[in-house]
Amino acid sequence: MAAIGNLRYRPTRRLSQLYVGLALYGVSMALMIRSGLGLDPWDVFHQGLAGQTGLSFGTVTIAVGALVLLLWIPLRQRPGLGTVSNVVVIGLVVDATLAVLPPGGPLPVRIGLLVVGIVANGAATGLYLGAQLGPGPRDGLMTGYVARRPGRSVRLVRTVIEVTVLALGWLLGGTVGVGTVAYALAIGPLAQVFIPLFAVAPRPEPARSTPDPAVCATGPATEAA
Repeated sequence: MAAIGNLRYRPTRRLSQLYVGLALYGVSMALMIRSGLGLDPWDVFHQGLAGQTGLSFGTVTIAVGALVLLLWIPLRQRPGLGTVSNVVVIGLVVDATLAVLPPGGPLPVRIGLLVVGIVANGAATGLYLGAQLGPGPRDGLMTGYVARRPGRSVRLVRTVIEVTVLALGWLLGGTVGVGTVAYALAIGPLAQVFIPLFAVAPRPEPARSTPDPAVCATGPATEAA
């Protein structure tokens, strides 16, 4: 497996995949927002904060990502290029997409936006994680905590974190709806499909020379006097 943050192996493929994945992730978030049918837990929180502060959705996403990244320090997590890029790129892209994508529309169109947004989110997750340049700050918070507390399962920690941010986001006015449930049910299977599909092939192991059986049996030949 390519080492996280090591760009000596297939740098063009991995960097391209990372930034395409992050840009697609931002677009997928904007599609779900414009559907008006509910968001994933972290985006419910981002939307609630944006409504309370008057900041743009993307600005709040960047700010929350940076704050979550600070929580990596006591967990002794080391961010990669993909981690830092995740904080910045997704927020910029979601704001740019929202600026050109009008809200509202008939219900069938909104359902289509939701479905495309969820599928695109799964593909984006596979792309940027498959580049192996570091997880997003929110995923790293979860895995870092589990690494420091081995008795806690990833499923339990993720559930607690996401239920907490979902509840806070809803209290702040974020949109919770059928899209929230659909995302929760679909994102796991989608990630299971897309992560292996886009995973960068492992670095080939260097070939090992096979010793000559005759040499092994008799030892190296000596030069005649």
